[in-house]
Amino acid sequence: MAYFSMGYVVLNRPWAFVQWLEKAKIEEEYILMAEPDHIFVRPLPNLARDDPAAFPFFYITPSEHESVLRKYYPKERGPVTNIDPIGNSPVIIKKTQLEKIAPTWMNVSIQMKEDQETDKAFGWVLEMYAYAVASALHGVQHILRKDFMIQGVLTYGKIGEWRFDKRAYQDRPPPRNLTLPPPGVPESVVTLVKMVNEATANLPGWDDGR
Repeated sequence: MAYFSMGYVVLNRPWAFVQWLEKAKIEEEYILMAEPDHIFVRPLPNLARDDPAAFPFFYITPSEHESVLRKYYPKERGPVTNIDPIGNSPVIIKKTQLEKIAPTWMNVSIQMKEDQETDKAFGWVLEMYAYAVASALHGVQHILRKDFMIQGVLTYGKIGEWRFDKRAYQDRPPPRNLTLPPPGVPESVVTLVKMVNEATANLPGWDDGR
């Protein structure tokens, strides 16, 4: 699958959804798309509606990239403000809607990655823009829910000698019993580390990498 990553591993995500939707027997009417490192801290509200729900990201700004986005969302489609400031996660969406969006999401992602100007403009959030564009191309608008995540509060960061960064564990799992943050760290980070510790303590074979 080297072609589908092109040095950008997230490019495999839309391709994975295309295959899953084609081959899996999905009986549910709605799909929740979330990240592997998303942790539920409260019961998820029932957002199963006709229009999908998504979290608005402050760094997804279609109006600031109109010249680039017009390559994929032409003027006859309408203003670029039709493109929601979102990625594909977290999103709750009807399966029938995602079945239409996913192939377009995959193709737009590849087109964006192959275009140097777009790749430079969007960087690591390129695939997020591709999902937003694909949704707009299919006339799907998301209900923007700022309460979907607490990202605006959570920052990993570093205080003194204490540090937590998920990217440090790209090649290996985090050890059991991570040191808890010192005073001054946001409570959301404390909760995150506690929940990681709880999970690793209860997963058999964690220390063996199984």
